[in-house]
Amino acid sequence: MELIDTHTHIYEAESFGGDEQNIIARLTEVGVTHAILPNTSVNSMKEVLAFEAYDPTRFHPLMGLHPEDVDENWQANLSTILDAFDQHHYYGVGEVGIDLYWDDKYKAEQQKVFTAQIALATERDLPIIIHCRNGLEETLDCLKQFDKKKVRGIFHSFTGTIEEMERIKEAGDFKFGINGIVTFKKSVELQATIKTVDLDELVLETDSPYLTPVPFRGKRNETSYIKYVAQKIAEIKECTIEQVAEKTSSNAKEIFGI
Repeated sequence: MELIDTHTHIYEAESFGGDEQNIIARLTEVGVTHAILPNTSVNSMKEVLAFEAYDPTRFHPLMGLHPEDVDENWQANLSTILDAFDQHHYYGVGEVGIDLYWDDKYKAEQQKVFTAQIALATERDLPIIIHCRNGLEETLDCLKQFDKKKVRGIFHSFTGTIEEMERIKEAGDFKFGINGIVTFKKSVELQATIKTVDLDELVLETDSPYLTPVPFRGKRNETSYIKYVAQKIAEIKECTIEQVAEKTSSNAKEIFGI
C-alpha cells in the first residue's frame, strides 16, 4: 500500500530537530513513498532543503510565503521567495493564500502576495497549495484574476461543504487536502462532504506537526500518522484503506509530477 502526504512540515527543526531518522523510519514502515514539504517563510527555506537532502526521491520541496508570515517586510520577503525558483527545483508554490482568522491587519498585503505567487505558478505551470482560513471570498477573488485553465493545485486542510467545493473548482483544477481533522468528533460537516464526493477529488495530508489525528490528538503530529486519515476516509466511504491509498496517491502524483 502506497501513501502520499501532500502537506507536511516535518522539516521544522523546532518540532523535529534530532528526530529526523526516526520520523523517516516510521513513515517508511507505514508505506509513505512521497512527502510534500511546503515552505512558509524566508526563515524556513533552508530547513525545507535540508530535509529534502535526506532523500530527494521521496521528499519534495515547495516554495511560498504563508499568509501568516505577511507583515511589514512583505515586499522584501516576497522577492526572496520568488527569486528562489531560479535557484532550485521546486514541485509547486506553497503554502500560500489568505488567513484572516486572527486579524485582518495585512489583508490587502496578503492579497497582493497571494496574487503574485499565483502568477508565478501559472507562468511556470506549477501547482499551488492554498491555505484559506476565514478568507474564502478573498481567496476566490484573487484566483478569479487568472485563467482557470492555468490554475491548479490543492486546497489544503479543506473542511467545507459540497457547495464551497464546487465554487473552488470553478476557479481552477483543484483537489482537496484531507487531514487529521476528519477524525475529530466535531467534523460532522466534513465527513458528510467526504461521503458524497468521489475519491478523485481528494488527497491525503497531515499538516504535521499540527492537526494530529485521533488516537494521538494533543501530541505532535508526523507523516506516519497519515494512515489514520486514510483509515477514517475509508470508513466514511465504506471502502478499503487500500482503495483510498491508491486513488489519493494517484491524484497526488498527477498534481506534482512525481
